[in-house]
Amino acid sequence: MSSPFDPSRHSSLRAQAEVLDGEDSLRHLRDEFHIPSKADIKRQTLGQEDRSNASHTDETATCTYLCGNSLGLQPKRTATRIQQYLGTWATQGVQGHFKPLKDSPLPTWLDADARAAKLMAPIVGADESEVAVMQTLTANLHLLMSAFYHPDPNGRHKVILERTAFPSDHFAVLSQIRHHGLSPETSMVTIESPFAEDPVISTYDIQSLISKHAADTALILLPGIQYYTGQLFDIPTITAYAHKHGIFIIWDLAHAVGNVPLSLHDWDVDAAVWCTYKYLNGGPGCIGGAFVNSRNSLVTTTLTDEQPERGYGNRLSGWWGNDKGTRFAMETRFHPVKGAAGFQLSNPSILDITSVSASLEVFELAGGMVPIREKSKKITAFLEHCLSTMSEEAKKLFRTITPSDPEQRGAQLSLMLADGLLHPTRKAFEDHGIVVDERKPNVIRVAPAPLYNSFQDCVAFVEGFEQALLAARKSV
Repeated sequence: MSSPFDPSRHSSLRAQAEVLDGEDSLRHLRDEFHIPSKADIKRQTLGQEDRSNASHTDETATCTYLCGNSLGLQPKRTATRIQQYLGTWATQGVQGHFKPLKDSPLPTWLDADARAAKLMAPIVGADESEVAVMQTLTANLHLLMSAFYHPDPNGRHKVILERTAFPSDHFAVLSQIRHHGLSPETSMVTIESPFAEDPVISTYDIQSLISKHAADTALILLPGIQYYTGQLFDIPTITAYAHKHGIFIIWDLAHAVGNVPLSLHDWDVDAAVWCTYKYLNGGPGCIGGAFVNSRNSLVTTTLTDEQPERGYGNRLSGWWGNDKGTRFAMETRFHPVKGAAGFQLSNPSILDITSVSASLEVFELAGGMVPIREKSKKITAFLEHCLSTMSEEAKKLFRTITPSDPEQRGAQLSLMLADGLLHPTRKAFEDHGIVVDERKPNVIRVAPAPLYNSFQDCVAFVEGFEQALLAARKSV
């Protein structure tokens, strides 16, 4: 009996992909990134290729990389910018903090965080003063919770989050509650889907739980995009509903930033945190970011006031959050910079900021988030269409748990496999030169990142996925 996989079924898809790639206004940006070859992802060594050489990889042998939701690919300009930073350090030493160089596009190290905030602000839809590029995601979450979570055991003390939130968010909430001498059993409330087979949570479900616990809830923490399902939450509607009940809300935008357009200022979001190594392509473990609404970061006193600490909200403080005009005067009276920058602690890693800023330059080349989102919707819909053309035998072995409505998702489809198929399917992907990620026990996440993925990548994935699934079924 012949295999149900028939390559000829995909010929029309390849033709469609070729047309769509030809019409793609962002297709030139693919050349801005290092895309691993199939040989690269199989090798056990670094290899001998010069990674700074844009032509080191044969384009016909590139792998199908659909894992930007976990780790974005490296922009080619990253190495250039880092070499410029290293050159400054090598030739200027400590002077690099203050001395601009005429032949370098990089800011002084004293101003590097300000430039990064300026590049980041349009990505999240905020005023430059409302953004800080600092620390890492969970550290920033703790910093913001320490500033804005002030529970009253006899009044508002609960924190609402979703039951399947990313573990770090759970850990942060648990530890903050315990830090205040409270019990998670009484002070933590979790939202979950009412449907056993469908993990998607509706805005109505969230609003209902907020209403139920409004009287004693102090804080809400939700993801902009749920990491497991890829669901995009209705940030402005939920934020407004939280405010209607007098509740402060923080958004974890790890999977939303650089993925979907955000308007944090116009949506009147209270505060938000994010990482930069997914869709922002900053590199593994790269520096994070934070948004603090301007109304929550007011500084109304001057350093000469008798009690300046009464002129700004409570926060953990460090010298890099201190007013830049007096930072190096070594005064021991803390007076924060106005805006989100006043929540910084230590001086940031210039290596990290240089790396993420290099990627943000590519976002500028793209023209911002509007054209990126336009391609994202189109390429994710095409991936969904490609999956629908698979054989009936293969389609019985998985289902898509990401919402089909383009307005309720970003550039990610989460595919739940039948029991026992995850490991053999993932193992087979290497033979097909496919890189995606898994979330045990049964989900693979597939993310066509608009800056560097092509429509042909979607076809290549579906061809390999179908063969891998059918082979996995025989092995279990």
